[in-house]
Formats: sequence, C-alpha cells, structure tokens
Amino acid sequence: MSVRQFTRDNNCNVEFDAFCFSVKDFLTRHILLKYDSSGDLYHVTQPSLTPHALLSVSLTTWHQRLGHPGEEVFRSLVSRQFISCNKDKSPHVCHACQLGKHVRLSFSSSNSIVSRSFEIVHSDIWTSPIVSSGGFKYYVLFLDHYSHYLWIYPLRAKSEMFQKFLHFRSYVNNQFKTDISAFQCDHGGEFDNNNLLNLFSQNGIQMRFSCLKTSQQNGKSERMIRTNNNVIRTLLFQAHLPPSFWVEGLHMAAYLLNLLPSSAI
Repeated sequence: MSVRQFTRDNNCNVEFDAFCFSVKDFLTRHILLKYDSSGDLYHVTQPSLTPHALLSVSLTTWHQRLGHPGEEVFRSLVSRQFISCNKDKSPHVCHACQLGKHVRLSFSSSNSIVSRSFEIVHSDIWTSPIVSSGGFKYYVLFLDHYSHYLWIYPLRAKSEMFQKFLHFRSYVNNQFKTDISAFQCDHGGEFDNNNLLNLFSQNGIQMRFSCLKTSQQNGKSERMIRTNNNVIRTLLFQAHLPPSFWVEGLHMAAYLLNLLPSSAI
C-alpha cells in the first residue's frame, strides 16, 4: 500500500522531522505509529504491532467503501468480525446518502413460499432518464426469490431483454444444473410477447403476471430496483461523477448488494 493510499483511506497524516517520523490521526492528531531516526534515513528498527489505522478504519470509511449500507449491515459485519471499525469515531450524517436515497412507502411483502433457488425469478426493467456514456438506456433485473441473489444486464433497447433472458437462463442451467420454474413480472410489452410466452410454454416455465397498473404485485423486483438505484446515485454523488456513469455504478451496486447481508434472507 502506498503512503498516499494509506492516508486517503484511513484519514491519517504522515509527518517527518529531524528526529522521527509519525503517523497521526487526521482529526484527533493522536499518534498511531512513531519511529525515531538515528541518521539520514528513517528506519523502522523494530517490528511493531499492526497500526490501529490499518486494522480499524473509521465507520465513515467503511460506509463509503461498502456502498453506503445501513447500520444493521454494519452491526452484522462487525459481530462476525468480517470488518473492524474504529468505534472512537462519532457517527455522522452522510451527505451522499441524503442526496442518493429518497424514501417512499414500501410495498407489502410477498407471501410466496419457495424451498429452492430459481423456483421463482422476479424481473423488471428500469428506464434511465439519462443515456449512459456507453449508450445504455435501460437495465433488466433478475432476482431469485429464494436466495435474493441479483443479476443485472444493461440494455440499449427494451427489445434486447429476450436475448438477455436466454443468456441468464443458460447460465442457470449450466452453473446450477437446474431450470427456472416460475417467472414473475409485470405486463410490459418486453415480457408479454410471443417470443417469451412460446419459450415458457415449450419448457414448462410458469409465467406469473402482475395485474395491470399494480406495481405492488411485482413488489420484490420493484423494491430491489429502488434499493439498487439508491446505491447507484449515492456512489455517484460520493465519487463526484456525472449521472452518465450510472452503468458503472450499476455493476458496483449489484456486486455490493450480493455481497452484503440482507434482512430479506
């Protein structure tokens, strides 16, 4: 790790003078690591305990690294000792979270009961108000009801959804040696068409449409789109990137959501 990366990630200052060099906490000025100099060079003369700044970075740093998750996620990660947080840091109000996460009333939970992965796959398409730098306007989401694992594919046109579904289904067949039993979606034309209906009919896949103009019946994928978009916006605000980079944020958001613990599972 370079000195620059060390100081940026851990909010530290590295200071040199005629007698020693030291690593200090940026806010409290507390000395985390110090070595004396006996000549022209600054030697690390003795093995030291691992610096506290490496083992236990601030809550703010982990909050940004992990895509701005909530407090319950942090408590779960810390309790399992997956990460170590510096509890001396006082909680703060995250400006990027305030800009990236907008609250509205949640949908009621699904009552469907499944016993294995891919028994029900939820899907929906989101339309971006801004075309990405790569020319993408949409993304399609495939969400496994049992594991709550998420697959996302950016689209340049909604008509590409059928090919993306074929790609996703082939991945499920080859990697998990199983097939999709039921497919839950809304009545959008990208789902309610002959190509998809004929494929499902020939392979015994149940098509589960929500009622027209009743997005709540497709609530699982609707909620996941909302959660995913919150993470995308927050990451872009944090990185000071324009909205045209939403596809790059999309891939990172999906990766982080699949990685982090979730109350849904």
